[in-house]
Amino acid sequence: MIPTRCLAALVFLSAVSAATPGALAAADAGRPNRAAPEAKPVPKPPSLDDLFARLRASEDPVEAKGIARLIERRFAGSGSATADLLTDRARHAVSAHEFPLAAELMDRVTALEPDWSEGWNRRATVFWLLTDRDDAIADLKRALVLEPRHFEAWAALGRIYESQDDKVHALAAFRRARSLYPQMDKIGEAIDRLAPEVDGRDL
Repeated sequence: MIPTRCLAALVFLSAVSAATPGALAAADAGRPNRAAPEAKPVPKPPSLDDLFARLRASEDPVEAKGIARLIERRFAGSGSATADLLTDRARHAVSAHEFPLAAELMDRVTALEPDWSEGWNRRATVFWLLTDRDDAIADLKRALVLEPRHFEAWAALGRIYESQDDKVHALAAFRRARSLYPQMDKIGEAIDRLAPEVDGRDL
């Protein structure tokens, strides 16, 4: 004689074996879904075009400065580990007032990555520190051919022209910088200073 407990187990197993696939599926359908939640897609970073649009539209100097820094970070990467390393060494050389060494390092960078706008902009800074204004202007113009929205390069070009008493070209450069970055520090002051003397002349 089969014990009552064993008989109950056999009856249960028989019932499970006899269940149709449809019945089992229906039973599963009633269970709560324990699948892991889908991961949310990571939002794409804003494009440079988006950042420049936001920079032009911003009326808050603090917000605008934050946007400008995001743009500058995009400009800062050459895409070449070697060029980035040389640029960083040049930065340290400038900090140590070793300007000829910094110029030599940036020469290598511009030769290695001639299409990197920021490389020319940074070498222009070194030439300015070496009081080589002509080469600084040439490098800034090259940077602006590669990236016409480089507001720091426009501002630097304006400062160099003003230092040469070329107020017409200085004002034009400052105005280009302001058109890209209306809240840029001291640009409005420079324009207000030069405009009364220049406006009315043929550019």
